Formats: sequence, C-alpha cells, structure tokens
Amino acid sequence: MDAFNSNEVNPKCPENTTEEIRATSVTDEKNKEDCPIPKDRKRLLDQLFESYSIVSEGADVFLCDMRYDYSRWSKATVDFFNLDSEYMFNAGQTWEEHVHPEDRDVYRKSIADIFSGAINGHDMQYRACDGQGRYYMCTCRGIILRDAEGKPEYFGGAIRNQTIGGGIDALTGLGNQMSFFKEISLCLEKHVPINIVMYGPTHFSRVNDLYGYDFGNMLLQHVARYLFEAYRNVGNVYRLDGIRLALVTKSLTMEQLSEQYEVFRTRLKEGFPFDGEHIDMPINAGALALNRFDIDKDTLYSCLTQAYYQSKNDYQGAFREFNNDPRSQKRYQIDLINKIRKDVHEGCKNFHLYYQPVVDSETGQLKGAESLIRWIDDDGTVVPPNDFIPVLENDALFPALGEWIMFTAMKEGKKFLEKYPDFVLNVNLSYAQLQDESFTFRVNKCLKTTGYPARNLCLEITERCRLIDISRLQSLNDELQLEGIKFAIDDFGTGFSSLGLLKDLSINILKVDRQFILNVESDKKQLDLVSVISKLAKVYGCTTCIEGVETAAMESALRTCNVDSFQGYYYSKPLPYQDFLNKYEC
Repeated sequence: MDAFNSNEVNPKCPENTTEEIRATSVTDEKNKEDCPIPKDRKRLLDQLFESYSIVSEGADVFLCDMRYDYSRWSKATVDFFNLDSEYMFNAGQTWEEHVHPEDRDVYRKSIADIFSGAINGHDMQYRACDGQGRYYMCTCRGIILRDAEGKPEYFGGAIRNQTIGGGIDALTGLGNQMSFFKEISLCLEKHVPINIVMYGPTHFSRVNDLYGYDFGNMLLQHVARYLFEAYRNVGNVYRLDGIRLALVTKSLTMEQLSEQYEVFRTRLKEGFPFDGEHIDMPINAGALALNRFDIDKDTLYSCLTQAYYQSKNDYQGAFREFNNDPRSQKRYQIDLINKIRKDVHEGCKNFHLYYQPVVDSETGQLKGAESLIRWIDDDGTVVPPNDFIPVLENDALFPALGEWIMFTAMKEGKKFLEKYPDFVLNVNLSYAQLQDESFTFRVNKCLKTTGYPARNLCLEITERCRLIDISRLQSLNDELQLEGIKFAIDDFGTGFSSLGLLKDLSINILKVDRQFILNVESDKKQLDLVSVISKLAKVYGCTTCIEGVETAAMESALRTCNVDSFQGYYYSKPLPYQDFLNKYEC
C-alpha cells in the first residue's frame, strides 16, 4: 500500500530583476545589514510581517517578497531550527534542507506551483529537522497576495510546530486529538469553512487478537502514514482516540473526499501485504461540512461521530456525510443539536417526558407506561427523540441526560403509583449509558432520591446493545435485577442479535416491534409469527408486549396469540405528564 507521492518537481523561482540579487548568495550575511532589495520593498515586507505576527495565534510566521524571493521568518523558527537568519533569499530551498527526505518531493512541488502561480497557497504537513537530527511534525499554511494586475507579489503564512505543547501522538507522529480540537476551534473562531472526515477500521481488535498488539500498532502507523501521504498538501491528518483518524481540509470538496475514500476502501478491503502477512481491513468514514460558526466544537464532534457510526453500523462502511439525506436540512439539524447540547449543560430545562400507556391484553386495563423523551424549542416546536438521541448517545454528556430522564420519570411516576400500585414504568436505555462505568450508581441514586420502588421499574434495552461487551451487560443485568428492577428487550426481532440477548441475559419482557403486526388482521403469517414469539418468550420466562396496536381489528387478532400486553395509538398516543394524569385520573 504505497502512499500517494508526487513526481519530483524542481522549483522554478522567478528570475531576479536587480544586479544586487544576482550578486548575493543565499547565505550571505549581508542579508540583514545591506539588504539589496529596494528599501521601500523591505519596509513593506517588515510591515506586513508584523501584521501577520499579530494575528498568528502563536504560530511562527514567514513572509516572502516573491518579486525578489526575499523572505523574513519568525526569530523563534530561526532559533529552533537553527537557520542562518531571519532574512533569507530563496528561503524555500533553505527550508527544504530541513524537511524530512520522505516529505521533500511534495513540499518542493508545492513551492514550485506557488512561484509559478499555479496555486494560490498551500496547507500541508511535513516533518522538519532542528539541525541536530530531531524531526518535528509541522503544519504549514500559506497564501499568495497578488498585486493590482493579479500577479503573485507576496507569499505569507505560518508554520506551527505540532510537537510543542504535547500536540503530537507518540505512536503515529500525527497531531493528536488536542491538536484536532485546536484547529477546529480556530476555524470556528476565524469563520473558516472546512470539511472534516473521521476514518476508522471495522474489526481492528481481530488484528490484535491474531497478530498481537505490536503488529497492530505497526499497522496503525502504516495506515496513518498512508493518509498523511495522501493528504498532506491539502489538509491535516490527526489521530483521535483509539484507532480513529481524522482529516481537516479547506480545499477538497465532499465529492472529492467521497471518491478518494472509495479508492482507499477498495484497496484496504481487497487486502495488501504487510510485514509478511496479507491484511484485509474494512474501514468506515463519516464526514461533516463546517460552514456555519455559531456552534461549538463538541457539537461538531458529536455530529461527525454520528456520521462515522452510521457508516460503521448501518451502511457497511460507505462514506456518510452527517444528515446526508436530500429531505433533511443540515443547517437546521446541526443548529438543533447545538441548542440541545447547550440545554443539557444548563439542566435540561427544555426537555420533557411524555408517557404512552401499556394495557393488559385481556382487560384493556392500565398496567404501566413507557416514558419517552421530547425536547421543546422556545418557539413551542416539539422535537422527537429520533432527531437527536442517535447523535447525543455518542456524546460524552449523554450519561447526564440519561440520568435526568431516569430521575424525572421516577419522580413523576410516583404519582401514577398512588392509584395503580402495580404500575410498571418503562425507561429506555442507550448503549452509551450502559457503557458508562457509573451507570448502576446513577440508577440507585435516582431510586434513592425519588423513593421510587425498584420493583415498579423496567429498563428497556435495544439490540444495539450488541455493541457492548456481553460480560458487562450480564453483570449490569444481574446486579440490577437483584434489586428488583425488570429488564425488557425493545423492538424485539428487528436486530440480528435479539435472540442472543434473550439467551445471554435475564429478561422479563419482550416488546415486539410494530413492523411485525402491520397487517396482522389479514396476514396469517404475521399472526403465526407473533404466536411463535409469544411461545419463545415463555420458554425464557418472559411476558410479551406488542407495540404499534392501532385498530380494534389488530387488537382482536392479537388476542388469539396468547400475548400479555398492548401498546399503541389505539389506546393513546404519548401524552405529556399532566395529560396522562388527567386521562387516567391519577
């Protein structure tokens, strides 16, 4: 798997136009004292350099007068990399001597293209040597300033030594997650549009299991280098947490990124030789376009992560842009997530719980209810959970929202128990909550604070919990059931691992997804399937709740299947707390 190296290109600098320049050496010490370019040009160079330095955000500045190929560089860069002077002729060639040999071809081509006017600047990563054999990962960004006739006149920008301040990942040599967030924050602050892609392998743990962690680390280094080589002249590549990598680019469109990803994906999926082994590595990619700046970096990261997990879990690794749906409004969606995240930080004041009743299949009497989260905007717009939960459940703040949901449901549910002492309150769980090490503590804290009885609480899990280590699920399941808490599998039958969860966990209730009963009153196969699920539930000591019951005919047909309870619009849509109290006279 070779990196995308550019062909070697010799830099072509513009011809010097004064006798003084022809007579001056690159390393001539007279550069600082007897500057042979016109004084007004030197004065303007210094003025522009000082302006660049003021807005450099801590990076080291360079500025080149392209008519004379005469540059000024930050003293910090000169000192750190052991350059001869702050003022240099042909600085591109001088600096090239410090660039790592493996990175020089791409660097040289970029400089040649800049001086020929073929490109307007560059945004690249390379390793640079301090003169004593120590290399540092640098991000270099520059732009051409043109004169009134549109001809290149100045080339200026900044070099940021990513290694300084702990911004480099020790394993790959790429910028780390701290550096990634630093760049995102700067783009938000400066209103710089960018495209971001998150990459990651699907089953990297298998590589570690088969070949060992040392092999896995070398492979990750290889893949990181591959991306670095491919994109170093058009953006910055970072290592995020674990095995995920990210690209930040200003120049590539989403269409280009998608097309190039498919090339990577095909090569990795087909396999490649590495260290004596043939490795195939399915990968995933989620992307996001930053083109608005009234949101925070954490919102962006949550949305990017959601796109990545869509690629991984739902689209077999296909390139996924956040909310890549022609019917959706991306700006609205990102703005919505940003507002909802802020609301979680501010105490969940715009969140509300709705309750949908669960009734006895024979008598129709109220047995319990499922609590369902809603977010209500300041203008009164009610936002359902599918519009924000899939994004937030990958967010570090989700456990706080999950605790708010449990606490509020138990606090409000106590009122239901006054009239219905056997009432069972169902609370949905996200796999992110179950992964949280403090989950059982949070559940017990809510029970203790509200005084809600554990025996009246049922926690609903979905087949997405297959993403969690089964031994952890079993431990949580056993620990909470000892306290009297019930467990239900929601949307049973829609996921390939639902039967596995039923086998491995102690489950009290199977909730059958509505898609299995859409035509149950006329389709005998659907009716037979529900009967089979009901019998299966009883084998494992479970009761059965049928979701999505919408008509009297559906209810009548389902009563022949020996199920235990019903839930659906035929009985009630989800109701706000007070409306639920009024309907059932609690």
